[in-house]
Amino acid sequence: MASTVGQYCINVTDLARSERFYTEIIGLKVQSRTQIPGVDEIVLAADVGGGRLQLAKWLERSGPIEHGTALWKIYMNVDDCQDVHDRAVAAGFTSTMTPQRLDRWPVTVAFVLDPDGYSVELLQRHEGAVVNGAQ
Repeated sequence: MASTVGQYCINVTDLARSERFYTEIIGLKVQSRTQIPGVDEIVLAADVGGGRLQLAKWLERSGPIEHGTALWKIYMNVDDCQDVHDRAVAAGFTSTMTPQRLDRWPVTVAFVLDPDGYSVELLQRHEGAVVNGAQ
């Protein structure tokens, strides 16, 4: 069996708010919810393809997430970069780059910050575009 990326797990401060961002703005669907000692978790995924994103709320921790320098950005493939970006901004989330067409690949990209300040790259592939060897 070939290796694939299964899922990433990020810490969040408000599980419900992060769930709304990733479901209502980004368009992911809840696959499962888990409660283990000290942690509530939600696993999100697209309807088709891609990996999963796990949100984890540590029940005994409070305050902002300390990002450090390990995680740079989270890629989200979207059908309409402009629409997703505009919905995020309208919902009060911060844009760090408005949608821009990059003819080098050809894609449109934008960046927004999620509820905990994680940088989320919105990536829209254009018809027939090849990105990192995948169409």
